[in-house]
Amino acid sequence: MSATATLTATLQEKFPQLTPRASLDHEAVNVPPADVRAVLQTLRDAHGFDLLTDVTAIDWAEGAAPRFTVVYHLFSTTTHAYLRVTTPCTGEDSAPVAPSVTSLWPAANWHEREAYDMFGITFEGHPDLRRILMWEGYPYHPLRKEFPLAGIETELPDPEVAAETKAKVKPAPMAGGPFVASSGEMNLTEAEPRAKDESWNERSEKPEA
Repeated sequence: MSATATLTATLQEKFPQLTPRASLDHEAVNVPPADVRAVLQTLRDAHGFDLLTDVTAIDWAEGAAPRFTVVYHLFSTTTHAYLRVTTPCTGEDSAPVAPSVTSLWPAANWHEREAYDMFGITFEGHPDLRRILMWEGYPYHPLRKEFPLAGIETELPDPEVAAETKAKVKPAPMAGGPFVASSGEMNLTEAEPRAKDESWNERSEKPEA
């Protein structure tokens, strides 16, 4: 039995609801929301996982139950072992909830703010939960499945910035993705891929009446 498999078995003795998670790279476990903070603290204090490298989330799309999963990536600077811990969010699809781990790893602060901003997940116990990339009042969460690849045109909150942006800034090339190239028509190593949806560019490049 590998060291990580032994770790999973050891954790299950204390947290019987914990289960192994299929993974193509590092060992991973699924943890119920009620146990996740205790499991993470045990991994930090008793098993040497002293470094939280990332906190992110998965949106399984509308209709999934649960829809959102929070993912923690841990690393031990002593044993050089990685471990992935996941937990489903509670709450409604429109307002998912997960516990904050900022008291265990201060580095979780910005990671949780990003997940809050991009997925709309509220991390209970976070000391300063506010958007980190988009502005306060932005009505969308760009990493949710329903958010279109081409984006959603939204008025900027500052009229002066909005006016300058409209007058001076050109749209990003090929905004919209995913990007594709036609096979068989050219050397693909020299081909420049095109976005499947370039409607945003087309609208932005039209001269004003």
